[in-house]
Amino acid sequence: MLTDIEIAKQAKMKKITEIADGIGISADDLEPYGHYKAKLSEELYTKLADKPDGKLILVTAINPTPAGEGKTTISVGLAESMAKIGKKAILALREPSLGPVFGIKGGAAGGGYAQVVPMEDINLHFTGDMHAITAANNLLCALIDNSMQQGNPLRIDQRRILFKRCLDMNDRALRNVIIGLGGKVNGIPREDGFQITVASEVMAILCLASDLADLKARLEKILVAYNLDGEPVYAKELGGCGAMAALLKDAMKPNLVQTLENTPAIMHGGPFANIAHGCNSVRATKLCLKLADYAITEAGFGSDLGAEKFFDIKCRYAGLKPSCTVLVATIRALKYNGGVPKDKLTEENLEALEKGVVNLKTHIENLHKFGVPVVVAINRFHTDTEAELALVEKVCTELGAEFSLAEIFAKGGEGGTDLAQKVCAVIEKGEADYKPLYDTALPVKEKIEKIAKEIYRANGVIYTAQAEKALREIEALGKTDLPICVAKTQYSLSDDPKKLGKPENFEITVRDMKLSSGAGFIVVYTGDIMTMPGLPKKPAAFSIDVDNEGNISGLF
Repeated sequence: MLTDIEIAKQAKMKKITEIADGIGISADDLEPYGHYKAKLSEELYTKLADKPDGKLILVTAINPTPAGEGKTTISVGLAESMAKIGKKAILALREPSLGPVFGIKGGAAGGGYAQVVPMEDINLHFTGDMHAITAANNLLCALIDNSMQQGNPLRIDQRRILFKRCLDMNDRALRNVIIGLGGKVNGIPREDGFQITVASEVMAILCLASDLADLKARLEKILVAYNLDGEPVYAKELGGCGAMAALLKDAMKPNLVQTLENTPAIMHGGPFANIAHGCNSVRATKLCLKLADYAITEAGFGSDLGAEKFFDIKCRYAGLKPSCTVLVATIRALKYNGGVPKDKLTEENLEALEKGVVNLKTHIENLHKFGVPVVVAINRFHTDTEAELALVEKVCTELGAEFSLAEIFAKGGEGGTDLAQKVCAVIEKGEADYKPLYDTALPVKEKIEKIAKEIYRANGVIYTAQAEKALREIEALGKTDLPICVAKTQYSLSDDPKKLGKPENFEITVRDMKLSSGAGFIVVYTGDIMTMPGLPKKPAAFSIDVDNEGNISGLF
């Protein structure tokens, strides 16, 4: 059996100019990065402004498990399958972070015969967007410390600096650091810390900004610190937002690539969903809607995280109206939720499946709350039995969700034509009536509790003293009328990764809050979620290599 990278290397890619031409993009609107990837020009937005929008399809999943669900694979395959049935579709995905690539999760380019290519480029440096975001973020950090070094005209309180440095790598040793050591010329000693680039507010801003002017306005609103009088200090006061925007100028342009079957794909932005808002850029999604009849996008991790933030943050700000949601699940993952150990998942176990399918039920019910119809895509494995598949299909039917078996990993677009047809049929019914879960005008605690009770199914919310203090500060700034972005474990509907299925009789603990004023949301930290992940005992980096001819191996 071939590995993902071996399959990708066999791909017969078309030149990116040919891919662009197929969706009506001229060479003048391409900025090529080699032969097989390119950025798309600013002028393209103006040229397409009067074109009607296509239909928007969101791909999400049940809570992830070690058994894997294949959400990105289904997203890629669905776009390929649309082409197989004669539909014009474009894929809108997030860019991978180097942290997971070298850590435990691996890349984010799909798998098997449903991948975006060139796979090695995409999973490594791609077009440099992550590095640009890192540089812009850290420029602001340097300006903060330099302002204090140069007489501290803003009277910044070094004990209350909120904005952290970032790095696109899993490095737990940088979570908490001391900087400015070495004497007077090397700055003021203080506590600092790093977060992974995909969790930074600059990443969120880039993904939510409508254009360069909006980008600069959002950068200026970043709350960086408090001064010695307890007053807020914003990025605008430090004077470097123009330079930050200059670093991000090219990173603002979406990236055009292709699937193994030469279906166009636009990849742009990459915030994690467990510690950020988990969606690709608004600009990329809107571009796809102008260029195709169907735009297929995904939101990170399970629907309790990525989809909730897609509906309550991204759609709200961008004015998007999704027509259909595809919910990805596997029989193996549902059995895992029913208590089956990882090494027994290939064995038929209807009792465990019956128990674990409550996780799927909860996600279907949750998604219906946003007024968008659901199609359940079972990512099929050869070990799935007919009895197991029949049980899941019965559950979906009872909950009013379409059901489709997808063999996309093994067969590419050919393995998802039934899914594509059912998605199109659902859209043609015109039953979608998108609505967010809550009104942003509600008090912060009411918004949090609405998410906790209606999406996570918690009994209530507990707030630590630190969370209460942070909330009072946000209220004092008059910034309460913003959406909520919950940082939570992806492995459970609760804030405890060990509680599988549909946990009951639990409460969500909010340990802290942070105002992301530039991005336009309030981050709520639950459980022990970290914004700088660490590497596992055996990182994926151990398996990655390059030979003397420059051929990379070990990526997945």
